[in-house]
Amino acid sequence: MTAPVPAVLGVDAGTTSVKSVVLSTAGVVLGTARSTVRIRRPAPLVSEQDMDEVWTAVAQTISAALGEAGQTAGGIELLGLSVTGQGDGAWLVDAGGRPVGPAVLWLDGRASDRVAAWEADGRAALVRRTTGSALFPGALPVLLEELEDTRPDLLERAVTHLNCKDWIRYRLTGVIGTEASEASRTYLDVATGEYSDELLAGLGHERFRRLLPPLSPPDVVAGRVQDAAARETGLPVGLPVATGLVDTPAGGVGLGVTQPGDAYAIMGTTAFVGAVQDGVTAGQDVPVITLNLGRGRQVVECLAPMNGTPNLDWAREATGLSGLDWSQIEELVRTVPAGAGGVLYLPYGGVSGERAPFVDTAASAAWLNVTVRTSPGELLRAVYEGIALSLAECMEELGIAPGATVRLCGGGARSDVVCQVLADVTGRVIARSTAAELGARGVAALALVAVGAAPDLRAALRGFGDDARTFDPDPAVRDLHDAQAHLFAAVRSAVRPHWPGMRAVQAAAQDVAAARTASPGPAPALAVHP
Repeated sequence: MTAPVPAVLGVDAGTTSVKSVVLSTAGVVLGTARSTVRIRRPAPLVSEQDMDEVWTAVAQTISAALGEAGQTAGGIELLGLSVTGQGDGAWLVDAGGRPVGPAVLWLDGRASDRVAAWEADGRAALVRRTTGSALFPGALPVLLEELEDTRPDLLERAVTHLNCKDWIRYRLTGVIGTEASEASRTYLDVATGEYSDELLAGLGHERFRRLLPPLSPPDVVAGRVQDAAARETGLPVGLPVATGLVDTPAGGVGLGVTQPGDAYAIMGTTAFVGAVQDGVTAGQDVPVITLNLGRGRQVVECLAPMNGTPNLDWAREATGLSGLDWSQIEELVRTVPAGAGGVLYLPYGGVSGERAPFVDTAASAAWLNVTVRTSPGELLRAVYEGIALSLAECMEELGIAPGATVRLCGGGARSDVVCQVLADVTGRVIARSTAAELGARGVAALALVAVGAAPDLRAALRGFGDDARTFDPDPAVRDLHDAQAHLFAAVRSAVRPHWPGMRAVQAAAQDVAAARTASPGPAPALAVHP
């Protein structure tokens, strides 16, 4: 009779979908399942989820993944599990462990005016100094004030706040708690890894201290599966459940990013660069997200620029090459030498501007140094290089040294051209991972450490194996890209004061177009001023 395969379970509860993955201790995916979860928008700026619906999706995907794993491996010995998920928002429960109402999500905007008021009175600056991250409408401190004013009944019944993954772990184990990465965006002093009484007092929020759950390390057993959860999921009663991490660092762990000096990047709809640091390093003027990792002073500092792969999609359309598939586009880009014939591209194509490594809601995209001889291939290569130049600036801000290895994932990372251009422009080694469900993989590794099946995260991840392919920077183009980076920054600085005016002209043009659509006829005369 074949012995059961030792395995571990990772659950990743994202904003719109839940994934459960069963991995062998050698990193082989034995079973996976996915389920969608709804975002409810009952009023403008409001984004909520039914907490019970999230739990039901988790229970169903765990059951399905376990069933598939049993068939794939012919029997598994489940050692433990852990959970990651979306962060921020307000997930409030009462004394009986029941939700007091729907979860308010991280992308909820009802507290936008309150954020503006805090920025004016200095409280936002206090949040930034203490938590290492800028205030935004989906952060717990402003949401608690907002709910206190608009839904006082919810706060009166609430006894604790549980983020998404903590709610799921509570449903599994009956134990209330969280950890430092999740609490970093609430009232945590990221420099110490403890809740900040100074921040609570400075915000006038001492009354909310009662809602903050106790902190545990991410890689310890936080509880064990109870009878009710076992019946709903098919998990064995008493199975150890590790604390886990919020999604951003959990994905980094899944990539193998665990120690100070390790770095990673994501190339998707938006981009991302993160680095593990042995303490807070970013200045107050840098728009970083800082998350304490529950290991003393150790943090991950992140920058999340808006300029991801939509730039490439738009450029293919704008150059009239939408009829070509991406393999043909990239073959065309390969024929163009580094430097794109001198064309520069500012990759700020998002309608809401840019948020890293600087914040400017009026930022816009542009090709520069274009002549009648510029080819479509040069225009396209300039877009690839422009995105890479922006990510290079983020790497510099985070202190990721030239020549360092940056682990890369995301939809754009599937492209060899993206990876090589990123290596050449940034001067860093790019290690592309194709591992699936990195968040679930990351917390599965935490679970192995928690149950004693691995001595530390590095050992757990070594056991999983490494599928990364590396792309080394070409030293022959280093001087070219250094000069390009200097010009990129200088040109952006020159254009930036005019971005608001460009946005105003854009709005005026849209008004003219709307008026013409509403009342067809001759266009109104426009006064042109020199």
